[in-house]
Amino acid sequence: MLKFFRNAQDPMSSYTHFIGAVLGVIYLVILQIISYSNQKDITIHVISLIFCLSVIALYSASSYYHYIPNDSKRKTLFRKLDHSMIYVLIAGTYTPIAIGYLAPPAGLIFTSVIWGIALFGIITKIIWLNAPRLLYTLLYLIMGWAVVFYWQGFSAMPTNCLILIAIGGLSYTIGAIIYIIKKPNLNTLWGFHELFHIFILLGTFFHFLAIAFFIA
Repeated sequence: MLKFFRNAQDPMSSYTHFIGAVLGVIYLVILQIISYSNQKDITIHVISLIFCLSVIALYSASSYYHYIPNDSKRKTLFRKLDHSMIYVLIAGTYTPIAIGYLAPPAGLIFTSVIWGIALFGIITKIIWLNAPRLLYTLLYLIMGWAVVFYWQGFSAMPTNCLILIAIGGLSYTIGAIIYIIKKPNLNTLWGFHELFHIFILLGTFFHFLAIAFFIA
């Protein structure tokens, strides 16, 4: 671990999601290069960019939130930002998937609905920061598995793309379950929250692969 993160309030949580932010920048470069080499139109560049910016936003906010001390005046603000960025990441992930594969206008409609739910979630989180953990985590999961509500459209995607998306979704779901039950806690360094972070990173990675191989 970098010496810088040893002074963090939650060193491993801050460090792992700092890595996530760095990976987001790498994903951005890779997806833009792939889109350019495949001679895709500007829409593909933009929707890939939206995904990457949502990745960078989430992991940057999370890393900083877990770095600053609990008695900091900024803690509440960045807790709201940290939780809100989860909605942004979910919507940002669906954007290239929906617009890239759903026939118009279904892709735009689905994406608009997802972003509308994300906005609702963000406003709710700002107003009701201490909502029950189970309540807002379930909203994350419902958004994340929204693909099943329009399976007729998404089922036309290549099988391997669907597999990658499903593995990513399962990674997020396992992370969410760990977050809800607050277990397991392996040791002082690797508690449930740090393991939750790892599964979130894995979910993002598999969704990046789906976008890189089948959309960009």
